[in-house]
Amino acid sequence: MKFDPQKHHRRSIRLKGYDYSQAGAYFVTIVAWQREMLFGEIVDGEMILNRNGRIVRDAWFDLKNHYRYVELEAFVIMPNHAHGIIVLIDDGRGGSFVSGGTNLPEDLIAGATPLPAKQTRPYVTAKRHGLPEIVRAFKSFSARRINRLHRTDGIPVWQRNYYEHIIRNERKLDNITRYIESNPSMWNDDDENPNRQL
Repeated sequence: MKFDPQKHHRRSIRLKGYDYSQAGAYFVTIVAWQREMLFGEIVDGEMILNRNGRIVRDAWFDLKNHYRYVELEAFVIMPNHAHGIIVLIDDGRGGSFVSGGTNLPEDLIAGATPLPAKQTRPYVTAKRHGLPEIVRAFKSFSARRINRLHRTDGIPVWQRNYYEHIIRNERKLDNITRYIESNPSMWNDDDENPNRQL
């Protein structure tokens, strides 16, 4: 099929004009390709990860090794999607938790990596990537590893886009954290559950 820009355009779901590389907390939901149940199953309200799910978990927590200004908060893998909170900390290169109306608790800032004693300019060799690049890397790292496991190079694992929400205060952070932590116990009513009872 030939590409038709009128039919095949991708509408951005990002907040127009918002700088997604600035410090702040972001809630993300990333859904498996065609909502396929790839990552395990819910048993008695608890998520049991399969090998694919363990790869996704490891790729998520590996993000801190690639992006020194990233802190990871609540996270859950579901059978066909994942929810998590990514915090971009202020690494001394501009931006802060209070810019853009964001107001986060001090303990989220406390995890910032201090500069080495002889370093005078913060992270001069590391480019600061925004949330879209970090999510893209997570999806790419995990998809490549899953495909390598199954010897299926290039097979989609994730949908092309993802949902994000800017967390603007501690109350929202608490609410979203509770939602993420209780997600497996609410699987029977989850919109992403193909076997949900209506």
